[in-house]
Amino acid sequence: MTALPLDPARIRAHFPSLSEPSLAGQAFFENAGGSYTARPVLDTLEHFYRTTKVQPYGVYPASIAAGQAMDRSYERIAQAFNVDPDWIHFGPSTSANTYVLANAFGAWLKPGDAIIVTNQDHEANTGNWRRLAARGIEVREWRVDPQTGRLNLSGLDAILDAKVRLVAAPHCSNIVGEINPIAEISARAHAAGAVTAIDGVSYAPHGLPDLNELGADIYLFSAYKVYGPHLGVMAIRPSLALELPNQGHYFNDAKLRYRLTPAGPDHAQIAAVGAIADYFETVADIAGGTGNPFARARKAMRNQEIALVQPLLDYLRGKNNVRLVGPGDAESRAPTVSLILSEPGATVAARLAKHGVMASGGNFYAVRLLEAMGVDPNHGVLRLSFVHYTTPEEVAQLIAALDAELP
Repeated sequence: MTALPLDPARIRAHFPSLSEPSLAGQAFFENAGGSYTARPVLDTLEHFYRTTKVQPYGVYPASIAAGQAMDRSYERIAQAFNVDPDWIHFGPSTSANTYVLANAFGAWLKPGDAIIVTNQDHEANTGNWRRLAARGIEVREWRVDPQTGRLNLSGLDAILDAKVRLVAAPHCSNIVGEINPIAEISARAHAAGAVTAIDGVSYAPHGLPDLNELGADIYLFSAYKVYGPHLGVMAIRPSLALELPNQGHYFNDAKLRYRLTPAGPDHAQIAAVGAIADYFETVADIAGGTGNPFARARKAMRNQEIALVQPLLDYLRGKNNVRLVGPGDAESRAPTVSLILSEPGATVAARLAKHGVMASGGNFYAVRLLEAMGVDPNHGVLRLSFVHYTTPEEVAQLIAALDAELP
């Protein structure tokens, strides 16, 4: 394994779960389902519940402090995304955020307008949009290559024209793992007069992107998969957010934060989300160097994960009884590795647990993708997902377990 840019011991010191006695010896490879929570997030959450668990934005000190803590999260997540705070919206989950967003688009679009969805997505970023067909919206499907699971840009070009108002696509699939060229997708969509809604749930744990570089109009991720609490974060271009019909109370029509998230989540969790940005700055400090801390953290996390996942990919290349989904080189994918096996993925995951490997199997709400690839969703895949706090020793433990259970 190549040298790691981040010292695992220093990184792991910021995650209490990684020193929890009951989890000793357990190698965690289900990060794509939800990461461990960073200490700054836990500290912020506890502090809010202890000292400012009151109605925020009032006139007395505890209420004022609660509102300020929440405001800080809008500002900090915006800094990480390199956008203004008006872009940021918090909701109960990414699935809920997308549901509300699609409903807003349904009232904004006109019969005869077209939207593009993919069959590579988690159902949350495809099913909600597909329902718009009932309102007279034409739904076009950008389909994956059935062998590789890849979304080829030529497939987008073939269905993109002036009728298309929205392109909804994943930054990377939660099963395929390949990182999609979002900047190119956005450029093509904008040239045709469409906006983009990007599901970043499977990419964001590996570094929140610079939205100016991506060119995305909407970007969604789940904070609980990015070292934070269980809620959804949506960044949306303010001009678009104001153009879409209000989904909240009529008297909040002029308030960006309230228009597209009618069911606001726990105030304490909103306050805690900002600490994700604090943690990323800590990662940047550990990585060293100068310049924008979020860019440095993103680069270091990415390089760390490339170094960690490549030995697993090399090992799998020699396994004839395993079908790897997505690219075999670490640089073109997120460290979410899915395997198609002769047995159901969940069955093999249960055997890996005997070796202290925490993984999972199933369809992971990507039923359309598996069907397109000729895989029974009930059979599913075995999914092994890393993040930057994974260690070389855990990778070795995983490979040894696979060797024992997939001879």
